[in-house]
Amino acid sequence: MQIYLPFLASALYLAVLYVPAGQRTLGLSLSVLAWLVHGATLWGSIFSSDALRVGFAVMLSSALWVTVSVYLLENRNFSLEGLKFLLLPPVALATVLPAFFPGALIFLAGKTVMFPWHVAVALLAYGTLTIAAFHAVIMTLQDKHLHKLRSKPLSPRLNQIIDNLPPLMKMEKILFRLISLGFILLTMTVLSGVVFSEQVLGVAFRWDHKTILSLLSWMLFAVLLAGRHWRGWRGKTVLSFTLSGFLTLMLAYVGSRFVLEVLLHRGLA
Repeated sequence: MQIYLPFLASALYLAVLYVPAGQRTLGLSLSVLAWLVHGATLWGSIFSSDALRVGFAVMLSSALWVTVSVYLLENRNFSLEGLKFLLLPPVALATVLPAFFPGALIFLAGKTVMFPWHVAVALLAYGTLTIAAFHAVIMTLQDKHLHKLRSKPLSPRLNQIIDNLPPLMKMEKILFRLISLGFILLTMTVLSGVVFSEQVLGVAFRWDHKTILSLLSWMLFAVLLAGRHWRGWRGKTVLSFTLSGFLTLMLAYVGSRFVLEVLLHRGLA
């Protein structure tokens, strides 16, 4: 049964795209059902009694599951109907990726009880900042749409989607709410990895590419939040820092796992 759940969740996500805008209750119900099935899929894939499964596909799917969670919560307050056409197709694809790229098991024998919490916080941090990056991309399109700064005209369909989004000021407030939460979670992840590396991860702390890129991402988000607080940064500066921080974090985690598992055909070290 577990093997069919990812495909069921993916089909439900895609079905939401065909629900007319006027049938809000049906669309929301299908979205929640897809989200629940997706969550059950991840739980069965990642957790077992004596091991955790971690890989680039599982991490990407988990991040987008968190993205859908925020989408559903925010959709209660104001309409994000147009956002589903940009969000749900990649989520549907990411849902089935772990079936083809399952990653590798990390056995919990000999590890402290803090280790699963470290993994959970890391996934939440990555998921939250994934939402922020996605949100920043949407704001970039929205800004171009509002100010007519287009090298190529936006398609009529994309224009309609953007017209249905909340005002840009509201979108910016949501963005900083996401970045602040993600930064707190990323700080907890980095600190547990640096200070408690041997106790939590079972290995001595080392300056590898993942550590360096994670710290660089943390610094980018720290500078962004400081610039927002002290200098009132907004607009293109905010979007550039957000996307740079996310891409650096993605290279640290998903990128490295993708190279190991898919290109080099190696498991987790």
